[in-house]
Amino acid sequence: MQKFVYYAPTEIVFGRGEEARVAELVKHYGGSRVFVVYGGGSAVKSGLLARVEETLRAAGFAFQASGGVVPNPLVSTARRMAEEARAFQADFILAIGGGSVIDTAKAVADTVAAPGSDVWEFWTGRKVEAVLPIGVILTISAAGSETSNSAVLTNDTLPQPTKRGINTDLNRPKFAILNPELTMTLPKWQIGAGAADIFMHTAERYFAPILGNHLTDEIAEGLFRDVIHFGPIAVEHPHDYEAMSELMWCGSVSHVGLTGVGAKGDTAREGDWACHQLGMALSAIGDYTHGATLTAVFPAWARYVKNANPARFVRFAEKVYGITAGSEEEKIESSIQATARFFASLGMPVTLTELLGHKPEKKELEAFALECSYQKTRSIGGFQVLNYEDILNIYERAV
Repeated sequence: MQKFVYYAPTEIVFGRGEEARVAELVKHYGGSRVFVVYGGGSAVKSGLLARVEETLRAAGFAFQASGGVVPNPLVSTARRMAEEARAFQADFILAIGGGSVIDTAKAVADTVAAPGSDVWEFWTGRKVEAVLPIGVILTISAAGSETSNSAVLTNDTLPQPTKRGINTDLNRPKFAILNPELTMTLPKWQIGAGAADIFMHTAERYFAPILGNHLTDEIAEGLFRDVIHFGPIAVEHPHDYEAMSELMWCGSVSHVGLTGVGAKGDTAREGDWACHQLGMALSAIGDYTHGATLTAVFPAWARYVKNANPARFVRFAEKVYGITAGSEEEKIESSIQATARFFASLGMPVTLTELLGHKPEKKELEAFALECSYQKTRSIGGFQVLNYEDILNIYERAV
């Protein structure tokens, strides 16, 4: 077994109606002036925001709510909210929503805790040294940001928008309230995209440059099977509590780091994350749904890198899909096809043509590859390191 350090301090409060405990949890973690971050109109229309505000009011907390977070969250929104939270003198940030809202809340927490700082500084190299405590009421099973140390923002204030991520354990929420019933009114597309994101958070860690922790693999493979089984059920029957609860818990576990324990060595990066980088470039330029960008590139990525470690893909085929017949090459191809069918069952695209709604021209693919490679200044991936030419080749194969 590889050596590792595992840290996952977020308190999970799971089940029906548990959002009623939000004031109790905020108090426990030291909050008194609560800045509430939410997205579009769903938190308002559903009455969730009003219920949370009433709970905070009854507990004697000062609070201020700010909305407007969009999918693929924007620096401009985070910057505005940070200014509002500073003026309010917030000492606790509460996110009501999914990954975009939580990532924005993390940006606000980082910025307010550093007087005079700007949001984007932390996404371009400034070290996060302190944050305001963060709590979450989750309404979308997808990003896993409620348990992760990561956050992603798109800088929409630049001439060419660009998408970046940061990782710091200081950004881990203090608590996350997970009530599957809060996800039951989501559109089918959003449920499917969320299930795809959950699958891919595990895949990025599973296809790692350093292997050897058997229990970690078993946990990852079980999570794959659970999402493959319950994801399509959740899409078709969003009021199925069992399916929605399984998907919600899978989302939190998929990004808490447990499925990647031991994948990080002294000199190796954790996991692969190439598909996420390929997808982030697409959504930075075209504002496409994150989960859909991942499914559009995964089959092409898998076929491109499979020879870096064929045995890993064979294990994936056998343990996740039960594919035991055929040659090594046939097992690998069957597993890639099975994954594409799973994505399609969620309503997700499995090619760039499906994602974009048209067959992309070479210049579009080159623009994506330039964004992904930071204008040819970096490589991506750990399972197989990919430079600009590799990235462009994968996009071309994904057409």
